[in-house]
Amino acid sequence: MPNEKRPKITLLISTYNWVDALKRVLKGVLMQTVLPDEIVIADDGSREDTKKYIDSIRKQFSMPIIHVWHEDNGFRRSVILNKAIAQATGDYIIEIDGDVIPERHFIQDHVEVMKQGYFVCGSRVMLQEDGSVRTSHIGNLLRIKLLRKVFAAYKTKFSVRHVRGCNFAFWKKDFFSVNGYNEDIVGWGREDSELVFRLIYKGVKEERLKFGGIIRHIYHGAPSMDNFSHNHDLLCETMRNRTTWCENGVNKYLVK
Repeated sequence: MPNEKRPKITLLISTYNWVDALKRVLKGVLMQTVLPDEIVIADDGSREDTKKYIDSIRKQFSMPIIHVWHEDNGFRRSVILNKAIAQATGDYIIEIDGDVIPERHFIQDHVEVMKQGYFVCGSRVMLQEDGSVRTSHIGNLLRIKLLRKVFAAYKTKFSVRHVRGCNFAFWKKDFFSVNGYNEDIVGWGREDSELVFRLIYKGVKEERLKFGGIIRHIYHGAPSMDNFSHNHDLLCETMRNRTTWCENGVNKYLVK
């Protein structure tokens, strides 16, 4: 049941054909000190084994799990996230990927920093192939509330441009106000940054979550960047025009 003292929280998890990683993610969710009010899994066309796994573990969770799936037609993360968020019932969305393991205070840390008029960008700890932490990311394992406050307002145009949707939180109403993810962005790269700039141009402010909201990113090979140049051009166009609304967005999935 939602906590009456705070808004309803949706944990949004994107996934594609990696059940073993999703198992580790959801095991981490079960260990949270603060649980979400619902879990929405945005599935970009996984095989039947993902659905079977999700159905098999529902009884372990005290909150509903909504599995939003569409046919596999290439990397369409923007599309499936829009479809999933359209079905979410939470007021506040905490978004992670299906290949990151949340530290047990992850949701608690996000809830503690959420406030109206802001979106939140967190960090990640990159794991190497043998499961060890990449040396340059060791600092991202630290959970220190005092330092978290110091770094909360730290941001640059570079950092905003490289926002990661694997650790990202926002108000659903703000997401809808800019029409969500831009579905003209197809293939890996820039979908999160492009959304964030439209939020900023709309007047939503950014806050960084450092020294908290810790996630460990499971090692995998590099994604295909075949469409990255096109996606980057769309990001640059948004920045150049200070665009706040994308035409090809979430509104097509909303009930009128």
